[in-house]
Amino acid sequence: MANIKSQIKRNKQNEKRRLRNRVYRGKARIAVRDARKSMETGTTEEETRASVLAAVSALDKAAEKGVIHKNNAARRKSRLMKHLASLDLQPAEVAEPQVEAEEKPEKKSRKK
Repeated sequence: MANIKSQIKRNKQNEKRRLRNRVYRGKARIAVRDARKSMETGTTEEETRASVLAAVSALDKAAEKGVIHKNNAARRKSRLMKHLASLDLQPAEVAEPQVEAEEKPEKKSRKK
């Protein structure tokens, strides 16, 4: 047990954060596990896509909260999407929308 007042406070904060982070980390793990299970058991396309979307959402939320690193979430999402693509399913709803580049107006030349 710490004797220093600031360290006692830091220990209390760490415990609160640990309990809060546990929720998001657990939800992400469960969602990924369910997505993998739905891909392996041969459930319907819609159920599989829905479970993968839920897993992607849970991973994004965990990364947003700082529970896991953003690259860790990206790696896990990439693996899920790769597995989904190998099942010959078209992940149309899962793919990010393509952003079209806006046309820039032409610059007017200045002649003096």
